[in-house]
Parts: sequence; structure tokens; C-alpha cells
Amino acid sequence: MTVHELPAVNASLNALSTILLVVGYTLIRLRRITQHRTCMLAALVTSSLFLICYLTYHAQVGSVRFTRAGFVRPLYFTILITHVTLAITVLPLALITAARGLKADYRRHRKIARWTFPIWLYVSVTGVLVYVLLYQPTWLI
Repeated sequence: MTVHELPAVNASLNALSTILLVVGYTLIRLRRITQHRTCMLAALVTSSLFLICYLTYHAQVGSVRFTRAGFVRPLYFTILITHVTLAITVLPLALITAARGLKADYRRHRKIARWTFPIWLYVSVTGVLVYVLLYQPTWLI
């Protein structure tokens, strides 16, 4: 594997995180707490691996310019700006949410999880979109 393959790995990790988050949400709605916890911890590990790969890639390659023009340009930057802003926000939220869940402090866990889940889901989904728009430009004309 080369450093240039890391963006595809990152997109795959974001997609897997999205799936784990949705499955975890479904499991908690079914009151399957143990399976929910396992799924959400797997999502946290997946997102952590993404962050490591992302930082490794950008430390090696630097910034990648978005060169496309037309309607896709403002779309890309809107997604990118909201993605980055919310990614910075969700990191401490996810850690606090996980800590409270692992301590069985469910009342406080639920209060923050209601915010963490949709933000984390958005960040995971838009991470895939950023990859597609930046590295797979033929997918969207």
C-alpha cells in the first residue's frame, strides 16, 4: 500500500463508520444495549483509524487542491466546510459519550448522545462525499 491509496481507505473507513453508527442506533432502539455498545465502540475505533490515516496522508502529501469548476465547486466547499467544522466538534463529544456509556452513566450518556449521533453520522457520510468529489471527479459532472 502506498500513501496515495489512503484517500480510498479513508472513504472506506468513513463508510464503515456510517454503517456501524446506523446499526448501533437501530440496536439501542431495540434495547439491545450490549450489541449497541459493541457497535458504537467499533464505530469509534473505525473513526480513530480514519483520523490516523487522514493525518498520515496529509503529512506526506500536503494539501490537495479542488480544481473543478461549475456548480460542483460551491457544493464541494459547502460540504467540506461543514464536514471539517463538525468533525472538530464531534471528536470530544464522541469521547465524552463513550466514557459516559462505559461508566454506565446512562442518563448523562443519553443527553450527549442525542447530539453526538447526528453530528457523527453527518461527518461520516460527508467524509465519503468529500472523497468522491475530490478524488473521483468523473462521478459527478
